Amino acid sequence: MGQLFGTDGVRGKANEALTAELALSLSVAAAHVLGETGEFHGHPPLAVVGRDPRASGEFLEAAVVAGLASAGVNVVRLGVLPTPGVAYLTEACDADLGVMLSASHNPMPDNGIKFFARGGNKLDDALEDAIESRLTEMWPRPTGADVGRVTVQHSLVETYVAHLVSSLGKPVSLEGIKVVVDCANGAAFQAAPAAFEAQGAEVHRIHAEPDGININENCGSTHMDSLVAAVLEQRADIGIALDGDADRCLAVDTFGRIVDGDQILAMLALALREEGRLKNDTVVATVMSNLGLVNAMRSAGVTVQQTKVGDRYVLEAMKAGGFVLGGEQSGHVVMLEHATTGDGILTALHLMSRMVTSGQSLAQLASVMTRLPQVLINVTGVDKTRAATDPQLLAAVSEAEAELGDSGRVLLRPSGTESLVRVMVEAESYETANEVAHRLADVVRSSLAL
Repeated sequence: MGQLFGTDGVRGKANEALTAELALSLSVAAAHVLGETGEFHGHPPLAVVGRDPRASGEFLEAAVVAGLASAGVNVVRLGVLPTPGVAYLTEACDADLGVMLSASHNPMPDNGIKFFARGGNKLDDALEDAIESRLTEMWPRPTGADVGRVTVQHSLVETYVAHLVSSLGKPVSLEGIKVVVDCANGAAFQAAPAAFEAQGAEVHRIHAEPDGININENCGSTHMDSLVAAVLEQRADIGIALDGDADRCLAVDTFGRIVDGDQILAMLALALREEGRLKNDTVVATVMSNLGLVNAMRSAGVTVQQTKVGDRYVLEAMKAGGFVLGGEQSGHVVMLEHATTGDGILTALHLMSRMVTSGQSLAQLASVMTRLPQVLINVTGVDKTRAATDPQLLAAVSEAEAELGDSGRVLLRPSGTESLVRVMVEAESYETANEVAHRLADVVRSSLAL
């Protein structure tokens, strides 16, 4: 893996680590590399480009569009749209390439670039490495009529919303469901309410007024206090928390309790199994998933196949095994029958549909799984590249694992998108998990100090 691409594209502080020059060069290199490897089927090739509402997305989008057009690629600018909407429209528009400008749940100063190949699939590691290795290459430049043309089609958000609604198959009315949706002042501020209202739900919006600066600011799936408060105030049936690019979804039940991605996976897995649509009775999750998910699925006769962290790795395992459902505790849920990536709005629609068809509340559905106490500490200001090799740290992890035995577990990993090391501990009691996690975090700080 190269140095630029992480687990979810290229991210960094906009105009510092992620500059207009880098965005342009990445786009030119992507166009040529994908063209050479046979990923482009049309001539001239076609790309769709979307973004979240970050202020920096405006100049980064301009750079990406310029790079693609200068390489002879025709470009359709989609405007502000969720990441899964760009993935879907890459396929729906028969485009050769999709590009999304977003740093997902990261704070506003950051931004990112995600590439989608034909069909709306994220690029594999080999293609990303090839793009990165050829960033400085002097490419042939088309001229005259061979340069790419640029058009704007912001109305395609309606095509994406229609796709979301159609994913429910036979019409399932959400009339009678009162939902509070936290749009994180992000890319879903139009699409999410529109999709829910199209199915008859009573929708109360919060954080749905993006101004380019307020994305993810004390809102969305990483800051859920205001959603909890709104659900209780509105006496809503469910609250939905999206992140800045709406590729993840967390929920809140009518009592104000947070329902995480593991619980959502459990609910949807059982729904698919009842319908005979859960391939091989298997759901794909990551090593960060709570042991409670594994235990609950085992009791229900469902296998949990675990991968390393990152929805791209969940998706790879799903495709390899032919599975239809997978996801992460953070709320990335991939429903492969309907999407090629995590889609928070899609997940929310199917979650509310499950409430209607089962006649159960979200709290009742979520009770299928009991979460083990879990403590996650993000340790910053350390050399994350030594996390897997430092002898003192490895010894501390082994000691903690022996202490917890079969009643808990330890997971220590460097972040793929940020400069930090994550320490996660599960145990039978919160007190034990908290003590062990903080002990290990202290070792990380001392052993991996810069």
